[in-house]
Amino acid sequence: MSNSDQRITAPYGSWKSPITAEAVSGATKRLGGTAVDSHGHLIWLESRPTESGREVLVKEPEKPGEEPIDIIPRQFSVRSLVHEYGGAAFKIIGDTVVFSNYQDQRLYVQSITTTSTRNIKDSFPVPITPCYGDPVVVSYADGVFDQRFNRYVAVREDRRENSMSPAATIVAVSLSAEDVKEPEVLISGNDFYAFPRIDPKGERVAWIEWSHPNMPWDRSQLWRMAKCFIQSSRQVYKRICVAGSDPNIVESPTEPKWSPEGELFFITDRTNGFWNIYKWIESENKAEAAYSLNAEFTRPSWVFGFNSYEFIQNHSEKYMIACSYRQNGRSNLGILDEAQKSMTLLDIPFTDIDNITVGDNCLYVEGASVFYPPSVAKITLDNQFKVVDFNIVWSSSPDSLKYESYFSLPEVIEFPTEVPGQNAYAYFYPPSNPSYQASQEEKPPLVLESHGGPTCEARGALNLSIQYWTSRGWAFVDVNYGGSCGYGREFRERLLGRWGIVDVNDCCSCAKFLVDRGRVDAERICITGESAGGYTALAALAFRKTFKAGASLYGIADLAMLSAEMHKFESKYIDNLVGTQKDCYERSPINFVDNFSCPIILFQGLEDKVVSPSQARKIYHALKSKGLPVALVVYEGEQHGFRKGENIKVTLEQRMVFFARLVGNFTVADDIVPLKIDNFD
Repeated sequence: MSNSDQRITAPYGSWKSPITAEAVSGATKRLGGTAVDSHGHLIWLESRPTESGREVLVKEPEKPGEEPIDIIPRQFSVRSLVHEYGGAAFKIIGDTVVFSNYQDQRLYVQSITTTSTRNIKDSFPVPITPCYGDPVVVSYADGVFDQRFNRYVAVREDRRENSMSPAATIVAVSLSAEDVKEPEVLISGNDFYAFPRIDPKGERVAWIEWSHPNMPWDRSQLWRMAKCFIQSSRQVYKRICVAGSDPNIVESPTEPKWSPEGELFFITDRTNGFWNIYKWIESENKAEAAYSLNAEFTRPSWVFGFNSYEFIQNHSEKYMIACSYRQNGRSNLGILDEAQKSMTLLDIPFTDIDNITVGDNCLYVEGASVFYPPSVAKITLDNQFKVVDFNIVWSSSPDSLKYESYFSLPEVIEFPTEVPGQNAYAYFYPPSNPSYQASQEEKPPLVLESHGGPTCEARGALNLSIQYWTSRGWAFVDVNYGGSCGYGREFRERLLGRWGIVDVNDCCSCAKFLVDRGRVDAERICITGESAGGYTALAALAFRKTFKAGASLYGIADLAMLSAEMHKFESKYIDNLVGTQKDCYERSPINFVDNFSCPIILFQGLEDKVVSPSQARKIYHALKSKGLPVALVVYEGEQHGFRKGENIKVTLEQRMVFFARLVGNFTVADDIVPLKIDNFD
């Protein structure tokens, strides 16, 4: 008997699946970075949906078989609010950690030493920055230790004088907890700073800066300053712009890093439009490519602290560069011999790689694949930099492999856009369930995801929230529309001045591509998106007739309102993506409510400081007045992106039930009480 004969024939979307919303919400732990202490132990930052999204520093077990150790006490959460999105909220040196505490945004120092008589829990964090009262007005991120003068050098965002346009500086914070002082400003004068990095001798500092109206991936500058760390000196010594000052070269340098020999490396996209690794030749005051490839060796700096490459040494003391790059929708890990201009790829299971941390004779790599959820792998190398062991040491969802037989494997698709000769990309996931099949006459309903950003990228790694849909009989497609990252500057800049046009057209073209090839049912196509992706979803529903229902998670309905209320980091982003006030009006879904013709469900956090909750309320009331089926779900205590497990669960369930009731023409197998839909129930 064939497998198909053993399967139950049932309509797409009605299939039973063990991948429940509880399983998905429990698998949404996020990784906030990794580090290694003086004993070679791995330390990581993880967010926990079961603790309302609290972010916890965790140390790997001292001995195999033991449990990981929480470093910080329960009343602390490690998270920075610089630029609202934060990142790089902690740093380890030896057996000491400095971290940003979410509640008050102060920096704290804590010992993480363990001995036979002393436990980590015996150590308590001590503040090293002043308390400015409530509300929180000062935040720190992306710090490094300056051992020469026993201080911590970090990016500071200061809202004391202007909350809408806080001052950005690079400051030095004394590590002496006995006498908390106002941090000393080292570098100031520009709109934004990132990546302060000190050379091995403590004599030079490099950093990235940029100014309005640019985002860091549009244009930025890499600066280097010598002898700026002479204690108590207020003098600025010989600042040199290493990259980004030539008006004839469009580039966005990022991730500066000093080699063990004191050479300055960085990543920029100056030559081929792709972010490649460069080295600054100080004697000639020029930069040369360490290795040229039409591939992205980093990604847009939405958060602080990316670490896309690291220096490693073998027993010959010759250093190499461990790095990752992204090409054709796949990540690769390699060892770059800068002297020989050669790259050796490492054979590992990950196809999606983020950050790299150097351990003792190993690499800790943050990555994922179609079978691995976001994880950290310990990769052991031999003297020739060959992989001898690959071991998962942290996973966002340790139990995910028990659902492997239900996994839908993504198909990379390239489809034509409305612009002749231009294509865009997507990951298509067909329905997959070992116990069910649909009739041959039926085509599956489709959920199309428009990613956020919009300068971000959909990636084809294991995501249980996608498998939640496909294991129930839905098809799912994750679109990389024009403007997405991962395909070079030219592709990324397709969206400049055309947000709400290119992204909408490409999502519609992708849906049409799948319909024309008989993969999905044209009458049951739904669109969903978060943040900027929510805007694309609403715009597609307002200005096109491709989709039959939609969902917006903290999405944008009014571009003018967004521009007026936007925090500093993105306050000019819309100017580049959209243009004039007239363009904002003409591309804002709220101004064209009469164009909407299908059901919409909205989800919104009430503490969102990026997209105001008033956006969701405004479009909800307008659609309700028009008489369309609409529902609004709001969450107390949630910000931009849902962190609480119970809210992640409700959002996934109610979105699925909403689509099923309004366009699916089937009954879901799950026992879910549907919420009330205005103008329908």
